[in-house]
Amino acid sequence: MNSSAPSSIDMLQRLVAFDTTSRNSNLELIQYIQGYLGEHGVRSTLVPNEEGTKANLYASIGPDAPGGIVLSGHTDVVPVDGQAWVTDPFTLSEKPDGNLYGRGTCDMKGFVATCLSHVPAFQRARLKVPMHFAFSYDEEIGCLGAHSLAEKLMGNVPRPQAVIVGEPTMMGVVNAQNAGGGHVAIFTGVEAHSSMTHLGVSAIHFAGDFIHWLNELQVELAERKRTDIDTVPGHTTINVGIVAGGTAGNILARECTLRWGYRTLPGDDAWEVQRRAEKYVAELLLPRMKAKHPDANITLERRSFVPGLKPEENEEAARLALQWSGGNRTYAVPYGTEAGIFRGHGIPTVICGPGDISQAHQPNEFVARSQMDACDAFIARMIGWAERQ
Repeated sequence: MNSSAPSSIDMLQRLVAFDTTSRNSNLELIQYIQGYLGEHGVRSTLVPNEEGTKANLYASIGPDAPGGIVLSGHTDVVPVDGQAWVTDPFTLSEKPDGNLYGRGTCDMKGFVATCLSHVPAFQRARLKVPMHFAFSYDEEIGCLGAHSLAEKLMGNVPRPQAVIVGEPTMMGVVNAQNAGGGHVAIFTGVEAHSSMTHLGVSAIHFAGDFIHWLNELQVELAERKRTDIDTVPGHTTINVGIVAGGTAGNILARECTLRWGYRTLPGDDAWEVQRRAEKYVAELLLPRMKAKHPDANITLERRSFVPGLKPEENEEAARLALQWSGGNRTYAVPYGTEAGIFRGHGIPTVICGPGDISQAHQPNEFVARSQMDACDAFIARMIGWAERQ
């Protein structure tokens, strides 16, 4: 058994070096983590995707007893394509300003690295309750791996007392998050020469109508701004992230695909946008397309859904996290994490991790060394708590 303990920053350097952009496999990183845990005498379990190209990992340290803590993080990162990076995004670079630069430093390999660096300390401690690691794939494209990970973990360990999701919160304790839906809309038209528009149907034109409708819906939803929760903005948001279609400038496009999604405030109707979009397409937009040509079509597919998180469900986890962070209040955030998925299994869950969410997905992403230090202190206090239970 290896008793040496890398620092959290040493571990972060190792993790950043793996290009785990969501379009890639995360298996090299997962296998590295599994090997590192094994060197320290910690058994781990992989939960692969159907294709076997990616995997979640969970592991437990301490007694096989209820009341433990789950430390949850994702292993994938967003692309760096087209971004103006000053440093190599997959090499950790520390600048004189005390910031640690690299893709995933903030979102969220900083938290995962801190958890792993404390493995020897977890092993040395006389834990009265276990510590569970839960590391997932494809969070950045809809928390796709977290569902099977949470189901497997919760089915195989005694009931934990709380889940800590280490997304960047500047080590503040977050007990509420938005729900989010990710969707694909596929418009199928009929090709024709661009001078003979009466003979065909442009999929792009009708996709444009759908985008316009989403924009009008966004305006309506923004007028329902809530003041009882401190998310910014305080209303449901809609975004069209990718538009792809057409083959030439002088051909009516046969196909156009939109990737779009929405985020709904905690407690609001998480299905309203999807329901209204389906109604608009079925009752208005698709009939207009078919009136031009019967072969035209629109399909709407939901590719992901991230449940929201409501404050009143998570008091126990918030109390513990505030104790370990030294904070005195909780927050709400507009982004989505796997927190709502774990909460769906009945475990109080909060979000608390190093880094500023404004750095996430940005070129020259960084986490401050001081934030890594704060996360180190958080986990050290957690260990002390677990020894006293």
